[in-house]
Amino acid sequence: MSLDYLSHFGLAADPFAKDIADAELWLPPSKLSLVEDLTEAMHARASALLTGEPGVGKTCVLRALRHALAPANFRLVYCQNTTVGRRDFYRHLCLALGLAKASTAGDLFLAVSAHVEDLAKERVCPVFLVDEAHLLHQDTLDHLHILLNYQWDQKPLLSLVLIGLPDLEDRLRLRRNRSLYSRIHHRFALGSLHPDDTTDYIRARLARVGATKDIFAVDALAILHEAAGSSLRDTDRLATAALRASARKKKKLVERDVLTRILQSEAEDRA
Repeated sequence: MSLDYLSHFGLAADPFAKDIADAELWLPPSKLSLVEDLTEAMHARASALLTGEPGVGKTCVLRALRHALAPANFRLVYCQNTTVGRRDFYRHLCLALGLAKASTAGDLFLAVSAHVEDLAKERVCPVFLVDEAHLLHQDTLDHLHILLNYQWDQKPLLSLVLIGLPDLEDRLRLRRNRSLYSRIHHRFALGSLHPDDTTDYIRARLARVGATKDIFAVDALAILHEAAGSSLRDTDRLATAALRASARKKKKLVERDVLTRILQSEAEDRA
């Protein structure tokens, strides 16, 4: 059916597509307050830890943070390839910052450090966002606290934000990583979505592409919330499948039986 289901429901575009502008992201009240806290931390040039289960909205929070920070005052660098060793980690930072390549880990570190100090003179705060940080090699973790040490550890010049699964904090609590953990003063854990959050999310995404009335029945939303388990990725996937299935049946309302059949089919495929 390709995208025929969109015209069936009078939608201008895929409501659950990933290519949505930062300013149009939907976040529940709990995550909006978290973005405000993170923004305040970045203005203070503090470092932060953000943990949560897969799909709960960590990347959405980061994108909302990006939107909240003025490019004139902040230089955001996003690192997601965390399975490399320390030298390649710093090489990735250098490339992201537009710095010349260096051959040794020490030279790479010095290049990044010097650039951070240059940005400070321009009153620009670098923000290093390290995603999937629970996969960081231990030799990289061993060194990150040194990256935060400037002017005899007297003045913070950059913000480091580590993002990962909940076991990331367990790793940081280990004695070996205490020097780094003690420098991360802001620690946030993304919790589960409330059923009302899922309902608001679905309605907001549908309204964004032209929906003027409810397309999902109340009991269908309840099943969707329970099945997705607070994962926005699974919410998007199941909601899209339900729209397609309902359009094939010429229904203008997604009802619980449609979602029930989708979930039963997925369970059979896994069996």
